[in-house]
Amino acid sequence: MDFTFTEEQQAAAEAAGAVFGGVAPDAVPSPALTAGAVADDFDRALWAKLADADLLSLLLDSAYGGAGLDAIALCLVLRESAKVLARVPLLESTAAAVTVQEYGGEETRSELLARAGRGEVVLTVAANGRTGHEPAERAVTARRDGDAWVLDGLQTAVAWAHGADVVVVPAHTDDGRTVLALVPRDHEGTVLGEQISTTGERLGELRLESARVPARQVIDAEGAWERLRELLATGTCALALGLGERVLGMTSAYTGEREQFGFPVATFQAVAVQAADRYIDLRAMEATLWQAAWRISTRAAGTGASGTGAGDPGVEGAGTGDAGAGGALPVAGDVAVAKIWASEGVRRVVQTAQHLHGGFGADTDYPLHRYHAWAKHLELSLGPAAAHEEALGDLLAAHPLG
Repeated sequence: MDFTFTEEQQAAAEAAGAVFGGVAPDAVPSPALTAGAVADDFDRALWAKLADADLLSLLLDSAYGGAGLDAIALCLVLRESAKVLARVPLLESTAAAVTVQEYGGEETRSELLARAGRGEVVLTVAANGRTGHEPAERAVTARRDGDAWVLDGLQTAVAWAHGADVVVVPAHTDDGRTVLALVPRDHEGTVLGEQISTTGERLGELRLESARVPARQVIDAEGAWERLRELLATGTCALALGLGERVLGMTSAYTGEREQFGFPVATFQAVAVQAADRYIDLRAMEATLWQAAWRISTRAAGTGASGTGAGDPGVEGAGTGDAGAGGALPVAGDVAVAKIWASEGVRRVVQTAQHLHGGFGADTDYPLHRYHAWAKHLELSLGPAAAHEEALGDLLAAHPLG
């Protein structure tokens, strides 16, 4: 397998490392020390630095001031952001912007994309549905009324909703199609309530009551929601990987210094075996992440199975379309595998870290408890591994390999 990144992808990761290198996880607001939300808004100062480093426009075309890179580059940047618990809507805004670029109308692209790339407009996505356990598109209805669409329904746990300018809302029509409505935060007919994540960050409960959205702000193109959903899922896997890598590094450093009976606890077999198991989890999370990111990137680019870059696994017949040459699974299959490993892996990594740190892991002067809270949020965002295994089984039944 060839997991070599391109020069452009490596440059994006290095730029991200430079920006996020100035973020101190100890300074990230702690949900254990704050009643209610830890902050009213995301980290605007960090957001401005990301814009200055051109990291908000990575996936945008040069016509909108972007670098024209792919999902792999985005995942590399997200991986770095999670290592320091960066409080910014980088995943949601970038995924929404690239979906608008690929499926939106020219007027909407002209209005939003260049400004989003400069950090002047912040986008987010209502991706959790009414309860968090149902397809997001089923939570809101959309009906055409003249030159507008009318939306009714409720979306819960909308990330960064109180700081975003536009919320991308998936909704279903009477004939079973899914549209994406670009709804301004304070739009007439919308009510935004407050919810609190396990991280202590503010989430939004977005209620739509006969909200009229101009047709030009609604994406009615086949495949748009699937594309956006896959980007969000794969990006969340990248966040889980980055967080897990930092937590395992913290655990390695601590157990290498902490002594019992005159020896570092890292030299004890029981400790070493647990750490090794978590290392295997991380490597599986990494391999499945890059496979999913590569499939998304090559399908979008239309480069075929011989595409270049980090995700190219050298697997014969790993085509880029939903059917793929040689009976390859749809992209959703690779995303499901990545989600299985990320959801289970990030939970196991932080649980082992807490165990090996002992009481020190619960010390609020030490950042591990913050990582644990963020890991729980990512695990809940990804959903249970059993659900993804069931989805993968359905895909395997419908698309026999070979």
